[in-house]
Amino acid sequence: VEESKEEIIDGETLKEEKDSTNTSKAENTTSTSKKAETKKEENSTNVVTTKPVQEEKKKELTFKAPVKGEILREYAVENLVYSETLKEWITHNGIDIKADKTTVVTAAAPGKIYAIKNDPRYGLTVIIEHDDGFKTVYSNLLTAEFVVEGENVEEGQTIGTVGSSGAFEISDDYHLHFEMLKDDAYVNPTTYINFD
Repeated sequence: VEESKEEIIDGETLKEEKDSTNTSKAENTTSTSKKAETKKEENSTNVVTTKPVQEEKKKELTFKAPVKGEILREYAVENLVYSETLKEWITHNGIDIKADKTTVVTAAAPGKIYAIKNDPRYGLTVIIEHDDGFKTVYSNLLTAEFVVEGENVEEGQTIGTVGSSGAFEISDDYHLHFEMLKDDAYVNPTTYINFD
């Protein structure tokens, strides 16, 4: 009987020790979570100040004439112009700049070659994509072997030479057919470029 009492006593002692161990663990856990809460509070009270990152000021996009010459045919979206080749009145989404055959055509502004294609109406064409939603289109070219699609170009860089590859303007003197778009809508190039 005494042994069983001892066992019981020992059992109670063990139980009490276990309870005190569990209590100690609970206190440690509580203490740890209080520390974590304290850290969280400290972090939430710490004021982190950040200075706004100053963006580099974008250089204002300016355009230069891709060739020098007289404007043979004006931009005419709302008015009609007469086409000698087609023998009819048409709209004209760009301007035609008179230039001798093989005259060097240069990029009007820095950008990326968006496309080089053979347009069924306007012949060999190079399209450059610029910042701020602008595109410039150079058509009626003889050659465009100086650039490739995806290439970055600088203002004044050679992109082709004047020819007479445009079927819609074959009866006209040698010229560059030049168009500008802003957000995929045609705009008058003379609004952005001085051709004098």
